[in-house]
Amino acid sequence: MQQVVERIQAEGQFEVLITTMQSGKSVTTTKAALHLLVTNLRNRLNVDFPTIHNWVELRTLFTPRYLSKPLILILDEFDALPSEFINRFVNEFRSIYTERQNEIDKSALEKSYWLHGLALIGVRGLLGVENISGSPFNVQRSIRIPNLTQAEVVGLFKWYEQESGQPIEQAVIDRVYYETQGQPGLTCWLGELLTETYNEALINQKVEKAEAPAPIGMKEFDRTFLWALKGLGNNNILNIVSKAREEPYKQVVLNLFKTDQPIEFTFDDPLFNYLYLNGVVDIEATADNLYLKFPSPFVQKRLFYAFAHELFNRLGALYQPFEDISAIISETSLNIRALMRRYERYFRENRDWLLKDAPRRSDLHIFEAVYHFNLFMYLVRFLESRRGQVTPEFPTGNGQIDLLIRYADQLYGVELKSFVDAFAYKQAITQAVRYAAKLHLSEISLVFFVEAVDDENRRKFETTFVDAPTGITVQPILVATGG
Repeated sequence: MQQVVERIQAEGQFEVLITTMQSGKSVTTTKAALHLLVTNLRNRLNVDFPTIHNWVELRTLFTPRYLSKPLILILDEFDALPSEFINRFVNEFRSIYTERQNEIDKSALEKSYWLHGLALIGVRGLLGVENISGSPFNVQRSIRIPNLTQAEVVGLFKWYEQESGQPIEQAVIDRVYYETQGQPGLTCWLGELLTETYNEALINQKVEKAEAPAPIGMKEFDRTFLWALKGLGNNNILNIVSKAREEPYKQVVLNLFKTDQPIEFTFDDPLFNYLYLNGVVDIEATADNLYLKFPSPFVQKRLFYAFAHELFNRLGALYQPFEDISAIISETSLNIRALMRRYERYFRENRDWLLKDAPRRSDLHIFEAVYHFNLFMYLVRFLESRRGQVTPEFPTGNGQIDLLIRYADQLYGVELKSFVDAFAYKQAITQAVRYAAKLHLSEISLVFFVEAVDDENRRKFETTFVDAPTGITVQPILVATGG
């Protein structure tokens, strides 16, 4: 944007100004709203603009009386203003635009108003979304800033390599792009953490004066990503988490974690478009429809951790002090089926107080995600004293959650689903086989949450499945959540 301003100024035909309306957050009166813009114009254009008291007088600021050249005005953070003042400003700008259009026989310098171009910058939909009468403009162009492409992310890191002399493994660059999907703020934040904050190789080089720093590899990425996921925040991700926690938007986000079916997107839903415009959700386009999804794996993981800790920071006793759990865990192995059985017993014994304040859907049922959060926190607490690690993965952006358990130098895959019917069960088996193959696992556990299950159906649907082409074993496990 600054480069655009410089180029226009260099041509000399127009006056161009970019200024921020960030202070508009605290505006509560018409006088204050007008004063904010007039002050910015005075300070940046060095013109003695008059104090104005009503909206009609706003137009006089953009006449030859005060401007020496036609003006191109760029108002950044315009959506910081309350909606009422956004609409009033835009109405007056619209009036100026109409007057200029009506003076078709006059040149730019002969027109009554010298506001030649206008750009309103903000993350919200500025025109038509919050104005109940619709957009006051019949001519407008909204520009959505796209994410960086994978090639552009690679280019960022290549610049760093050239300037610093420190190589970065391609796997690291690929992982940064995968986790952020090229979202500029998050991509550059992770890049900064990797190359500056947690770049021990470069720090050691300065101390030891080595010829060249060691490359940044996956070990460095894993450490950096741990801090980004749990220990740090920048304005971008903190804003996303904050918006996701607000009611009534929180219900949409919790519902998006469900695994049975995707959520159809429509921009006319005020909850959907608010979350979309604030970067909490994105749109997945198929051949015949649009669906909600999380914008990137990093955002989805960050939200998962935030809600899991918010809802289940306290779990009580996971098992009795003198209970024999040797059938569940040993020094060298972990029995996932036995662990799920113990979790099911724990959950049913503690269900009432665990779910006392849990968020519920409009039909008063518990959100599916709540069970996933609880299981995740249970596994984390169960394994932390034994140096086990549990991490959530979300391969598709919606409709699938997997827990990866690392214990005693072994990797265990646990895919979570809600039991819907026999058809969905078979689809889940096939999906689990594909995911196990991707992880190079010979066995994977497929955990279904269900309200209740009798012994006959438990035996039927917990039958071990072996995929003939791959030899991969799928262990279905039903976890009953009812009281």
